[in-house]
Amino acid sequence: MTALGSFFIDGFSSIVSIFNCFTMSPSTLLFVIVGRNEPLYEAEFHKRGATTNSDAATRQNYFVLHSALDLVEKTAWTTNSMYLKVVDKVNNQHVSTFLTAGNVKLMLLHNGRSEESIRHFFQEVYELYVKLSMNPFYRYDTAIISPEFDTRVRAVARRYLQT
Repeated sequence: MTALGSFFIDGFSSIVSIFNCFTMSPSTLLFVIVGRNEPLYEAEFHKRGATTNSDAATRQNYFVLHSALDLVEKTAWTTNSMYLKVVDKVNNQHVSTFLTAGNVKLMLLHNGRSEESIRHFFQEVYELYVKLSMNPFYRYDTAIISPEFDTRVRAVARRYLQT
């Protein structure tokens, strides 16, 4: 049986999965720090009591962020600001980006949050990233596996993004 044939056999459940793939829960935010070639840190923020996204929706969210990388590079040449604001919009999802001096990208996928709160979130996370990069045990452009960094990023998200 072909993949197309199994798609039609699954019927309604496949249609629901595809629909869910293109929608993001309003209570979910996806934050990624991207180095030169790969993500260095990833975090999903959920509102208290909210259910987590399906696997297809999560993959779609990562795809939206990944596809926005070219727009980040393009936008970076048009401004001197580190905070690039919203660089892409897909299906009511907004991708906001903060670009560091070392070309590390802080990217947030959201459903139209306040620009001011996102800017403050990025500034505080950037300060955390700079402190981490000054640590002699952290090698630049490697995965961030510090539980302390994760805890602090999540605290900043709760403060500014009301998650």
